[in-house]
Amino acid sequence: MKIQERTGASAGRSAAPAQPGVGDRLPTAPRERKPALAALAVLLILVGALGATTLVLRAGDRIEVVKVTAQIDAGESVKDSNVTSVMVAADDSIDYVKWDQLATLKSLKAKSTIYEGTVVVGQMFAEGSSLPAGKASVGVALKEGQYPADIKAGDTVAVYNVDTSSSSSDKTGSTGSSSSGGLIVANARVNTKSDSSDATVSTGNLSLTLLVDEADAAAVTRAASAGAVAIVHVPGNGN
Repeated sequence: MKIQERTGASAGRSAAPAQPGVGDRLPTAPRERKPALAALAVLLILVGALGATTLVLRAGDRIEVVKVTAQIDAGESVKDSNVTSVMVAADDSIDYVKWDQLATLKSLKAKSTIYEGTVVVGQMFAEGSSLPAGKASVGVALKEGQYPADIKAGDTVAVYNVDTSSSSSDKTGSTGSSSSGGLIVANARVNTKSDSSDATVSTGNLSLTLLVDEADAAAVTRAASAGAVAIVHVPGNGN
């Protein structure tokens, strides 16, 4: 009787599911390796490092170029007094004029007005005279009282004939006004001002080069030769 009870109990225990041991783990699927993604990550890291290195090297690659310190008008050349050197980042897409090319640059003429603070590039200059189309350069000698005291290169001025003794028909400019005390040119640009400061101080005389329309050049020249030119400042940025 006891033997049967033990047998029944043993049968009952075997029917229950076996529990895993404390130290056992369930099997897991092996991880899938992706070598292509790992290689791409390494490549991106290398590209980023190379780009950063290139930027650092480019930032340190600087050249000495020409910079304008005083306005240079059309047809004029650079001088030691109106340019200086400045360091800029090298850029092959920009035609900078390097400082060691200054001697060559002095033999060229400005194609148009170059303002103070401009870094010079080769396209700003050309060989020979570069007067704008339809313009002429006329020299005038002025006495004290025939020009504003603060006149300077780049100013816009009106030109008058102040000789009232001559016939009006002889000195009438393209503006149609009588030059007998009348307007010759309404809008001219002062290209250059005489550098002879000692003579200006001692005598009050001043020499200017004016940029005028070709049609007005003859009238201005005749009035200038008679010492009858006077100029005044007018609004505007010149021609």
